[in-house]
Amino acid sequence: MFDKIPFGRTGHDSVRIIFGGFAVGYGTQDEADRLLDVLLEYGINHIDTAPSYGESELRIGPWMKDHRDQFFLATKTLERTYDKAREELHKSLERLRVSQIDMLQLHYLVDPQEWDVAMGPGGALEALIDAREEGLIRFIGVTGHDVSVAAMHKKSLERFEFDAVLLPFSHILMQNPQYSADFETLAAMCKERGVALQTIKAVTRRPWASQHDKNGHPTWYEPLTEQGDIDKAVHWVLGRGGVFLNTTGDINVLPKVLDAAKRFAGRPSDDDMQALLAKAEMSPLFV
Repeated sequence: MFDKIPFGRTGHDSVRIIFGGFAVGYGTQDEADRLLDVLLEYGINHIDTAPSYGESELRIGPWMKDHRDQFFLATKTLERTYDKAREELHKSLERLRVSQIDMLQLHYLVDPQEWDVAMGPGGALEALIDAREEGLIRFIGVTGHDVSVAAMHKKSLERFEFDAVLLPFSHILMQNPQYSADFETLAAMCKERGVALQTIKAVTRRPWASQHDKNGHPTWYEPLTEQGDIDKAVHWVLGRGGVFLNTTGDINVLPKVLDAAKRFAGRPSDDDMQALLAKAEMSPLFV
């Protein structure tokens, strides 16, 4: 069982480990059901998915009908215009088999031109605001990755009162001075405004050298796979109070992430993390 903390100003107390729905996007329904049942064992009460995560919404839907009241349910949209975002929301409601989604997030909103469309007149944000007024969703978030994401999220928060942001956070990524500075600025803004800060890519080892090297891993990055390495990476993220860790999309690595989180007792030292970078031959996913 994991500790719960307020998920921003939503009024919901989420466990600090948020289940990343990508993990059930590429298997069978039986496999998804078994994996989702594990969430109950750990007391996880927050699921984050997206239409772009393969069959994830379709796999979560049948299971959700028996567990809807136990979970904060979040999904996303990659659409940038009002009509397309609204259409995708209704599809998500059907796939997830729910009448209301707790949070809908503008997904991967980093490109400046796409940002202008989504945040402007007739854009996706207006569709989400209307959906919130209609009771189809309760909260609105924004997600992204790349080195520029923290700065773009700051820009997004200056334009609109988003309830949550989601972006990469790891020891190796925070060695990038620009990213680290932008992340800290964003984190301070989130704390001041009561915005939930979700983090991803905690157990990234490095980019894949080639598609051949993936060897069954579904993630577009090479993950850490040894339990001791995962322990350090997970504990480093959890060592920063107030942030949420969204779990990996790799179904084989996921149990190790949950096990590491269960045993969290403190943050590894900088020396420990530098030793991990060398041992695992890690390199930044975003440059």
